[in-house]
Amino acid sequence: MTKRQTITFKNPAYIAGSYSIAGKKEARGPLGKTFTQIMEDEYFGEKTHEGAERKMFETAIAGAIETSPLDKDEIEIMFSGDLLNQITSSTFAARTFDTMFIGIYGACSTMALTLAMAACMIDAGHIQNAVASAGSHFATAERQYRTPLELGNIRPPTAQWTVTGVGATVLTATPDPDMPRITSVTFGRVCDWGISDPNNMGAAMAPSAAQTFVAHFRDTKTTPADYCHIFTGDLGKLGENILRDLLADENYPVDANYTDCGRLVYDTTQTQYQGASGCGCSAICLNGFILDKLRSGEYKKILLLGTGALLSTTSSFQGETIPGISHAVVIESN
Repeated sequence: MTKRQTITFKNPAYIAGSYSIAGKKEARGPLGKTFTQIMEDEYFGEKTHEGAERKMFETAIAGAIETSPLDKDEIEIMFSGDLLNQITSSTFAARTFDTMFIGIYGACSTMALTLAMAACMIDAGHIQNAVASAGSHFATAERQYRTPLELGNIRPPTAQWTVTGVGATVLTATPDPDMPRITSVTFGRVCDWGISDPNNMGAAMAPSAAQTFVAHFRDTKTTPADYCHIFTGDLGKLGENILRDLLADENYPVDANYTDCGRLVYDTTQTQYQGASGCGCSAICLNGFILDKLRSGEYKKILLLGTGALLSTTSSFQGETIPGISHAVVIESN
């Protein structure tokens, strides 16, 4: 029996506020003007890159609340995640907010996953207002997953560049026709097609993205043509091409209305090989230009699919292959 993976909401979660903070490299890319705040210093005034990442979360979450009609004390719960061990950037940032907190790890699919979990709780009537956030920092991710930057290792052509950025979104149960709303979510399954190279995450994640897309289209009886635009999290150029082939094989070909966020953050003059990656990739794209287009009415219905490579330094050193996970969120506007 085919198991349904999509939840369609009777009570949509409305996006009441958003905020994106990004580094200088991201600011020099095509989307630079769509981010709310740019960090002029990669340490963000802190002593370590990890401290900078924590401060980015604090800034983005507080900023998202300020852009919403809600007061800080009206936020009932926060969902947040990052790439560090024990998701320390998110958990340490949560110390500054007097609210319930659920830390989530979905690798680079975390922005979509935090949105999905918050929207599910709102639809069920358990909460009224929530914050969903995710982010990453290039320097902390390199130390976490590959090698310290001081070693100056050469990056292979399949590599991507981890985004320095955090995105935060405020969700509310209170209907507002002027606010974009999350109307359904599709939770993915773990897929592993045997990729073991930690510098080729696009190929590792593409099969899970295809599986979740097919499940979503099957469950909702839609096709790619039913969406103004479709975005994946951070497959990069290679992963995007693999996904296109996989979806065509499943009779769900995607065309001009599909883009991977990893292709959007940097331009061709920047040293980024396959494009952007990291939790911050889809997080700053969503909380920047994507929501701008939804609020302006240019986009009426988009499908955002976060993609994650579930590897660790331990699993890579032990020769394990890289499982992938992908979660989808449908956002509509009037």
